[in-house]
Amino acid sequence: MRLVVFDYDGTLVDSQAAIVGTMQDSFGELGLAAPAPEAVRRVVGLALERAIDRLCLRPGEATADAALVAALAAAYRRRFLALRSQQGILHEPLFAGIREALAALARPERRFAIATGKSRRGLLAGLAGHGLAAQFQVLKTADDGPSKPHPDILQQAMRETGVEPAETLMIGDTVFDIEMARVAGAHALGVAWGVHGPHELLAAGALAVAARPSDLLNHVEALACAR
Repeated sequence: MRLVVFDYDGTLVDSQAAIVGTMQDSFGELGLAAPAPEAVRRVVGLALERAIDRLCLRPGEATADAALVAALAAAYRRRFLALRSQQGILHEPLFAGIREALAALARPERRFAIATGKSRRGLLAGLAGHGLAAQFQVLKTADDGPSKPHPDILQQAMRETGVEPAETLMIGDTVFDIEMARVAGAHALGVAWGVHGPHELLAAGALAVAARPSDLLNHVEALACAR
């Protein structure tokens, strides 16, 4: 695998508590009933407006009210920025073993990228805080294209690195990551420590699901040998 692309939230960092709390507070700010934590977790990985749209949908609706979605997104961004300013990166720590897994996966011929529904500002702040900015040659965020599972940001990463889909692996914790990879023609590996269960990731098309970060190397090498 010449290009390994990682999701960010739920794959590299544990940001569930921050995302759920900020989303619930944003609904409360607008006088709305807060969505259930599980409902918020189900949309982690989507671009913010797409996630909020899903949370606001009523039965029979195809899309939620655009003005409401925009107001909630603005409240969420404002609250999350304030949270980051107060707490730095403490509210989205790296999962245990991720730093070591990245080091084990590194090869001179292998490129690392990120494809995330997070904003570029949020991603850059997180990577800098964790000292990981230099690890990734390409960063693709919600600012660069349509929300997952649309394949555009993954296709951009492949074009910019000159790597074909057959030599590209997407690693993520949601079905949105897996579906994006499948549509783009890339391989997909799920991780079990995020928001969607292993059975969901396999059903979406993941070749396997890593139980812990220390398993990533064996899965990647097994895939390379299988080719």
